[in-house]
Amino acid sequence: MANLITFGRIILLFVAVAMLYSDNYWLIFIAGIFIALVILADGLDGWVARRRGSTSDLGAVLDIAGDRVVENVLWVVFAHLQLIPVWAPLIVITRSFSVDVVRAAMLGRGMTPFGESTMMRSAFTQFLTSGRFSRAYYGWSKGLAFVLLAWMLAWETAPERFLGSVYDVEVFRGIVWFIVYSSVAICVIRGLPVLYDAMYYFSEEEQPGEAASGDAAVSVDMAAEQAEHRGGSIS
Repeated sequence: MANLITFGRIILLFVAVAMLYSDNYWLIFIAGIFIALVILADGLDGWVARRRGSTSDLGAVLDIAGDRVVENVLWVVFAHLQLIPVWAPLIVITRSFSVDVVRAAMLGRGMTPFGESTMMRSAFTQFLTSGRFSRAYYGWSKGLAFVLLAWMLAWETAPERFLGSVYDVEVFRGIVWFIVYSSVAICVIRGLPVLYDAMYYFSEEEQPGEAASGDAAVSVDMAAEQAEHRGGSIS
């Protein structure tokens, strides 16, 4: 059931994307509602799985993959529709791939993004990456940004419709852009601690290898000196 909800979110997402390209005011307006449903359903699959006692690694992977698909697709689509600059989705996608690769590497070492075995090394980095405030703010700002961008497209399609009563107000549009760009900023801010703390673990692993290389170099130098004293050579 939970996995069906995840697949349902993806299907509804692409239906909404198709409606965004319709050039029809009402279809685009409804697309914004569909996007809101897709965002609100995030977490519903996990809640259903816990209620039914059917949590699984596959479900967790599908949930994360679904979130990434929803987020990256919408950023790219809104950039393609020229509502936001192209650098916004590029930043978000770069952050997503970088953080996911690092977390996968850490998972292989028995460390998780959240929870008791978290890879985060301080309370501050844990707050940024897994704190309720940062996660809630990013989730809500991102979802609200997507819905407001969809309705901005509807407004641009037919400015005389009722959305014009709010989007014609410059202050309201300023609020929309603040929500959009703050969600991009918090996306980056939540990702940087993951990369920073991962560097500690990677450098920690390199040290024994570096020490071994140094010992080997010293041994070779000593052997060379002994060979010179004997008038021999090292093959």
